[in-house]
Amino acid sequence: MPEQWYSLTGEEVVAVFQSDPHRGLDEREVRERAARFGPNELARATRVPLWRMFVEQFRDFMVLILLAATMISGFLGEFVDAATIMVIVIINAILGCVQEYRAERSMEALKELTAPEARVIREGMEQKIPAAGLVPGDLVLMEAGDRVPADLRLLQAVNLEIEESALTGESAPVKKKVEPIPGRVTPGDARNMAYLGTVVTRGRGKGIVVATGMATEMGRIAGLIQEAGSEETPLQRRLAQLGRGLVAFCLLVCALVVAVGIYRGEPAYQMFLAGVSLAVAVIPEGLPAIVTVTLAIGVQRMIRRRAIIRKLPAVETLGCATVICSDKTGTLTQNEMMVRRAVVGQVPLEFTGEGYDPKGQVITSLSPRAEELQLFFKIAALCNNAVLTRSGVSIGGLFRSLARRESPVWTINGDPTEGALLIMAAKAGFWREELERHEQRVMEFPFDSERKRMSVVYKQADGTLVAYVKGAPDVVLELCTHHYRHGRVVPLTPRQREEILRQNATMASDALRVLALAWCRLGPKPPGELTETEVERNLVFVGLAGMIDPPRPAAVTAVQRCRRAGIKVVMITGDHRLTAATVAKELGILGSQGRILTGRELDQLDDDQLKQMVGEVAVYARVSPRHKLRIVRALKQAGYVVAMTGDGINDAPAIKEADIGIAMGITGTDVTKEASSMVLADDNFATIVAAVEEGRGIYDNIRKFIRYLLSCNVGEVLVMFFAVLAGLPLPLLPIQILWMNLVTDGLPAMALGVDPPDTDIMYRPPRHPRESIFAHGLAWRILGSGLAIGLCTLLVFAGVHVLGHGHLDLARTMAFNTLVFSQLFFVFACRSEHHTIWEVGLFSNPHLLGAVLCSIFLQLAVTYVPYLQPVFHTVPLDAPQWLVIILISLAPPLFSTAFRHLQLRAREKIMYIKV
Repeated sequence: MPEQWYSLTGEEVVAVFQSDPHRGLDEREVRERAARFGPNELARATRVPLWRMFVEQFRDFMVLILLAATMISGFLGEFVDAATIMVIVIINAILGCVQEYRAERSMEALKELTAPEARVIREGMEQKIPAAGLVPGDLVLMEAGDRVPADLRLLQAVNLEIEESALTGESAPVKKKVEPIPGRVTPGDARNMAYLGTVVTRGRGKGIVVATGMATEMGRIAGLIQEAGSEETPLQRRLAQLGRGLVAFCLLVCALVVAVGIYRGEPAYQMFLAGVSLAVAVIPEGLPAIVTVTLAIGVQRMIRRRAIIRKLPAVETLGCATVICSDKTGTLTQNEMMVRRAVVGQVPLEFTGEGYDPKGQVITSLSPRAEELQLFFKIAALCNNAVLTRSGVSIGGLFRSLARRESPVWTINGDPTEGALLIMAAKAGFWREELERHEQRVMEFPFDSERKRMSVVYKQADGTLVAYVKGAPDVVLELCTHHYRHGRVVPLTPRQREEILRQNATMASDALRVLALAWCRLGPKPPGELTETEVERNLVFVGLAGMIDPPRPAAVTAVQRCRRAGIKVVMITGDHRLTAATVAKELGILGSQGRILTGRELDQLDDDQLKQMVGEVAVYARVSPRHKLRIVRALKQAGYVVAMTGDGINDAPAIKEADIGIAMGITGTDVTKEASSMVLADDNFATIVAAVEEGRGIYDNIRKFIRYLLSCNVGEVLVMFFAVLAGLPLPLLPIQILWMNLVTDGLPAMALGVDPPDTDIMYRPPRHPRESIFAHGLAWRILGSGLAIGLCTLLVFAGVHVLGHGHLDLARTMAFNTLVFSQLFFVFACRSEHHTIWEVGLFSNPHLLGAVLCSIFLQLAVTYVPYLQPVFHTVPLDAPQWLVIILISLAPPLFSTAFRHLQLRAREKIMYIKV
């Protein structure tokens, strides 16, 4: 490294960057350094410029053929036709370019939303900012599960371990320290450094930013710079294959039309141009691109509903989800824990107040000066890393008078459970900042989902070391040999153990999450030589604290919607069995037939037994993150499509294994977010259900678009094919075919992509993930509708041609308008496969209505504007002729609607007979 920061002391590094080890940088200095050093980002691939996107639109094979035909038209003196075709091709290219640009911008916006964040200290306040905003000299805080946001020189490390395989190749986490390292060492041996892109696996720490962006170690290793590529969904791949098959079929039919026309004596040039135009119009070369845009629009709609999609295939998979495995805390509940009841020295306590507001009372028969009561609150305040904030400003004991102001916005930085204990202690007048004037924290063993406890070691004023412990009651109680009562430490008898466990069970049965608090005095051993085992033994039990996190009202409704939609909801929690059961019943997850399985019971089952049982289990209680992976695998083996939520670093394997991995946006770690397919911006279960609804709606919209596009294309091919077979003149000229493709396949088709989902979409069962896009009779409906459109148009053309005594321009004008209006009316019939036009409503998609009106205006323009009539070979039409066109054009959508209505009636009768 050019700067050997590891060889300097922390104080020297802070001095070099002119920072403050406690307050960090001020905003003015941050702005200056941001301008000098640039954003904290690795170099990205150059974005494709808009002009190149536009040029790429002309590389399509059929467009190149059309351009060649346009040049031939020019050489033959057909300048008007050549110019018009060229204009239409350019307009199509512009529309394609806009669609591609929108899709790319949507994906870029998505990357920004899922960008990593960093916790920094600036101007003495802890705040969360995008990692790209870090500058050299910033103070960064880290804890387990965070991805290191820049190169840091560590100033503080509490049991800090970092996995650096992305940089050094070593998979084992590296234990970090803060002491300077003499000499010259490699990044793998610089134990007092943390590098961009590595992952904190244990403990917590604080460091000062010494390098950002391309100046970091990761930035110097070009081979490790990974760009997120564009990932196609299985649906996109299937549609691309379908498109290639349709291209071959359409080319064959178009070639047949050309050959028959030339055989009948039509001019070869005109038939060639007609064949090329027909091929350009009917080949769905834009189908994969339209699907991409529809997916991108759907992703944006999901973002507005607080669900951020990280991997595009998740949009498709969401509609197939059959089970959602959800954490309880913060997802199904409000994540604002509050201690309601406690037991200290066998005496009950109750607490008033709401949420994280420190205002409230402690109701108990104990004297406020009782030693066991004071020790209980002291442990709650000191064995704690949460920070209370008021409107984003940290509130310590010295500033608690601010709590008396009206309408404060109280929040917690840190774990909600620790926040509840912090508020409980504050209500009794115990503030960590004041207590730490007399005691100094020298060691911490952080909470771990496997250990289920946290311990801190404090050095008191007289030099005595004291351990404060909190954790799951059954775990902590096993480590206790005594209990604290009436100011004395007395042995803990088996009967008293049973009584404590009974009190724990009573509180848990009332849906309270219970933690046990304990302490002990340690021997004279230096703090640095103490181990977890030595600290967490011979503990003195002090009391129990029972807190509640009420269910989210929206989650109750969301669970009901899942049940109607055929989706099983499974709650997974580390809480006690009784607590889990109470909350699950209140949410409607646990019914009379549902089962609860604990982590201990889970360990006693082999994989086959779990697979057989997994369909009956509604709640998993007292489980650890490692159990989640087994649950996901068992559900997938049982045939479920699994969505799994998680927030901690240990949840990442299960989230990656699930069909849809869902990370928490607020409480989730960076590692978990990167392993996920979707991130919940609000950590709310209702958002998952909203995303499933959007996923189903997006798939439906793609089917709508395919139905509309292919039905219209079949109609266009058939009208030309049947006319040639019947010995009639060409019903449409090449210029009319191209124009029709522009006004019908452009705006109306795109508007279907933003069609709102059916109101009963969450009353249907999930679709099978391998279901064909043409399932449920869609292929037959496409062929039937295409045949109706083609025959109606041919009927108008033949009738006017015969009755009009060979007035070919009039016949073509009426056929031209009939085909266009048939498609524009038919788009409304494509809005739902389950409801009629009247049930869906004409005005429920204003975008579609506006697109159709715009297309009608353009079609009327080429029919009536004198300057355009020679170009498109049209003649003005009178009212009776328009009446014929409108009536005939309404036939295909009315036929489709009537057929669908009869289908639904027949299905209802069959269901009635079955019942």
